[in-house]
Amino acid sequence: MRRLPMPMPFTAPALQATPHAGADAAPVARKARFWDRIAPKYAAEPIADMAGYEATLQRVQALLPPDAHVLEVGCGTGSTAMRLAPFTGRMLATDVAPGMIAIARQRLAAQPVPQLGFAVADADAPGLGQGTYDVVLAFSMLHLVDDLDHALDLLVQALRPGGLLISKTPCINEMNPLIPRLALPLMQAIGKAPQVLCFDAQHLRSALVRRGLEVVSVERHGTRGKDIRVFIVARKPG
Repeated sequence: MRRLPMPMPFTAPALQATPHAGADAAPVARKARFWDRIAPKYAAEPIADMAGYEATLQRVQALLPPDAHVLEVGCGTGSTAMRLAPFTGRMLATDVAPGMIAIARQRLAAQPVPQLGFAVADADAPGLGQGTYDVVLAFSMLHLVDDLDHALDLLVQALRPGGLLISKTPCINEMNPLIPRLALPLMQAIGKAPQVLCFDAQHLRSALVRRGLEVVSVERHGTRGKDIRVFIVARKPG
């Protein structure tokens, strides 16, 4: 695999990610508490469909422009960012949970990747930048935002003209109807699941189109049974 020349070590900026107008900090704190609590277990869990995950990584790697400035939102404990950052010019990976970012930074210290930096930031809040990035990555997190349209607006604003928004999203409404209607609310009630948005792939595609994006590709990379995780590549007009 081709690797780009290694740049100087990247220091992550201090993002000014604050709740959007009219909101209080409670939803952000709630999200952070949930993910902080499960961060160690999350970091230790194996990937369920490794072949599908590797297919996604290879696909994204092929889409990255040379020397791309990349933002990943909802990076969790940083596994995907660690894999993709060597193929970028510079990459900032963010998550709402300080506990997740702490583990990601430990991993980065143990296995340095000069292009990569981590920062705490909420995808529902402004502060990610205006026309800053060539590529924005959103993996397994668009169903976890408070407001899909608002979050997409912020991600599109962070992109430069012609930039790519690349997402892979569990579409809860494509699961057995008993899961979103019964199982998920029960798990949320006992604190075993986060708040999620329930939609299908067409709903997400339509939301991207409403932002003025050109949907370049809609794919499924799963190799085990029905794949509810839709992979979408969308381009911001130049």
